[in-house]
Amino acid sequence: MTEVKRNTVRALIADAIPKIGRFEAFILLAHILDKPKEYLIAHDDDELTDTTVMTFDMFVSMRLDGVPVPYLIGHQEFFGRYFTVDPNVLIPRPDTEVLIEQALMVTPERPKVLDMGTGSGCIAITIAKECPGSQVTATDFSEAALAIAKNNAEALEADIDFRLGSWWNPIKDNEKFDLILSNPPYIRPNDEHLPALQHEPQTALTDGVDGLSCLHEIVAHAIEHLDIGGWLLVEHGWDQAEAVADLFRSYGLAAIRSVKDYGGNDRVTMGRRP
Repeated sequence: MTEVKRNTVRALIADAIPKIGRFEAFILLAHILDKPKEYLIAHDDDELTDTTVMTFDMFVSMRLDGVPVPYLIGHQEFFGRYFTVDPNVLIPRPDTEVLIEQALMVTPERPKVLDMGTGSGCIAITIAKECPGSQVTATDFSEAALAIAKNNAEALEADIDFRLGSWWNPIKDNEKFDLILSNPPYIRPNDEHLPALQHEPQTALTDGVDGLSCLHEIVAHAIEHLDIGGWLLVEHGWDQAEAVADLFRSYGLAAIRSVKDYGGNDRVTMGRRP
């Protein structure tokens, strides 16, 4: 029987499948080779360089240590576009696409939009691309995150007004918007799922208090910065819809409703300035 060489595509994939699964093994090797996944299937007997083998082994090892695949390959798809990501920004997730979908349903033509805590810029940039003529402002307290967001905006040819600062600090008192969006830190610091997210920026995941403090800060001043009829939409935890809706009501927002994500969990709450 002919011995299978360790440096072929087939051998590397076969060795990695029990560790990280077929899907991720193909993604990582395709990224290293800068080839589509289909190429690996058609060229599974190709011999690879020692450098490629070493790089692949390192990626597999890092994945086993919990490093997310998007950080290893440097990008993540969101709403049909690819966004550069690194450990300075949260990885865009399908749940946040629900926020975009709902925003597109209520936004007027050529809206003025504010994205608070923009991270990779995926929300702000997507709205800018999906709403021609929109004026989009995006804020973040992290200079490193804003650098990533600016690079994404340039790559995707989106005109965004990026501002450094926490929540309302970069916004002028008289500024008003048709649409205010945010995916703030909402995970409770004692949530059992948080340790599994250790490689992502913790300040983008949890407020370190009760999961609601950042949401409270956003909602408390939103009506001051919404035009009449303007909408506030926030992403939140699966069990926070009632608490967030109560916040919306207490600060004078109307037409409040919560929307479920693709997993059937309450994920986005929205309300408008009457």
